Amino acid sequence: MARSSRQAKIIEIINKNEIDTQEELVTALKKSGFNVTQATISRDIKELGLFKVSGEQKKYKYAIVENENLGYVNKINNLFKDVVISAQAIMNQVVIKTIKGSAGIVAEVVDRLAMTNVIGCVFGVDTVLVVTESEISAKLVLARINEILV
Repeated sequence: MARSSRQAKIIEIINKNEIDTQEELVTALKKSGFNVTQATISRDIKELGLFKVSGEQKKYKYAIVENENLGYVNKINNLFKDVVISAQAIMNQVVIKTIKGSAGIVAEVVDRLAMTNVIGCVFGVDTVLVVTESEISAKLVLARINEILV
């Protein structure tokens, strides 16, 4: 089937279901008659500008970013990857070290993730402190940050 119909189906699926992984999306598409691979889905996710946000039933879910914001989101994520030096969970907090002068943009990305388990986020010149509800929440936030860094 054509890419456009497959991508339309992806949008339909993520609007109706909390899809957390590419494998879940592949399974859902196969059930709808689309014979796809994970690599194809990965390209579709990038082309559609899908972004993982906090879910209500699952930790995260894919969501659509409006096209006019897609370029901005891609640039911000690339910048995030370029400026983050390290990230670690300590108790109920995540400490993110950045190159000097870049902590603000990193804090913005963390805020845009809209993770429900984040209580707040503050930054200095080269450090971002993310306060979460619990040690487990801090590990989940760290995992999400590491996903962006890959």
